[in-house]
Amino acid sequence: MTMLSGIRIVDLTTVIFGPYATQMLADLGAEVIKVEAPGLGDISRYLGNGIPDPTMGSVHLTVNRGKRSIALDLKKPEDAAVLRDLIATADVFFHNVRGKAIARLGFDYDGCKALKPDIIYVHGTGFGQDGPYADLQAYDDVIQAATGTTSLLPRVDGDPRPRYLPSLIADKIAGQFGAQAILAALVHKLRTGEGQAVEVPMFECFAAFMLTEHLRDATLDPAIGAAGYPRQLDPTRQPFPSADGYIAIVPYTPDSTARLMALLGSEALMTSADYEAAKAKGQHMPLIYSEIARKTPAKTTAEWLALFADNDIPAMAARDLQDIKEDPHLVATGFFRRREHPDVGGYFEMQPPVKYGAAPRRDLGFAPKIDGDGEAIRAECAANG
Repeated sequence: MTMLSGIRIVDLTTVIFGPYATQMLADLGAEVIKVEAPGLGDISRYLGNGIPDPTMGSVHLTVNRGKRSIALDLKKPEDAAVLRDLIATADVFFHNVRGKAIARLGFDYDGCKALKPDIIYVHGTGFGQDGPYADLQAYDDVIQAATGTTSLLPRVDGDPRPRYLPSLIADKIAGQFGAQAILAALVHKLRTGEGQAVEVPMFECFAAFMLTEHLRDATLDPAIGAAGYPRQLDPTRQPFPSADGYIAIVPYTPDSTARLMALLGSEALMTSADYEAAKAKGQHMPLIYSEIARKTPAKTTAEWLALFADNDIPAMAARDLQDIKEDPHLVATGFFRRREHPDVGGYFEMQPPVKYGAAPRRDLGFAPKIDGDGEAIRAECAANG
């Protein structure tokens, strides 16, 4: 028994937003049927190298793990009939097709509700459908630009060029909201028996995420200050150089700051006139960070980490992305598990990070080939019909 045993999700989403949401639900044990276009399938299949099969890219192995795949051309009556049969047996139908297009295919909310009155109909959109951007296409770059996220790095380093954060962060956050929305709608259905239409707009999801701290003093009306969280935008608040690398050090409270300055032999800074004047304006932390950066090259990263651990100072080595699989904590917890995919060969599978006492860890399903389960799914539909 898994956390979502017995829940069936028909997933017509593509790229990262939707597939990431349904990956999390598949990890929890939901049956996710991935509906793809014949031929090329979902574009997420081609993110990362797929050896020897280019449709089985490395990102696909994660975001589509544990799902079943069927290829359907929804403009063909016989394939549209299969999707109708699937929706009639589903708890959730999730898609990210633009509203007018899905309506032309006959799979808008009213059309799906006629097939399954208690269906949870989830529409992943780029922008809320009641605003002027409703019909615009949205990708991660578009959403980072629209939310002001591309203005963050210029605030840090003074280079005025807007830049993206180097992550599909907007897609993944929208996927988190999508999974949350599906789970909330399932709880509502369990309580009331009612399905519903749910809209998950990427722009609004990412705006809510980024502006939690970055709306800052523009939250108030009238505003008492500028948008942007100063602590995150401080150019001196970066990993600090050690004798052999870099280290993150977080003097977050007055007590930990005083202890850190004592360890560095920099107690005098905190009683200096410059520090007192800056502290009176709430602008003292750049002085602290600059002093840390001046002192940390004196020891190796390992020496600092040992000293900080003994004195309860939050710190961690700044690790290179290429080395993350060797992190001793992740090795100890089994976060990366080497497995053999029947179509790909050896690969590393990240384990779901949340642990449930009522559902022990289990072997996750493999990411499917295009239409890898099509024959079996069609047979099931025929048997149910």
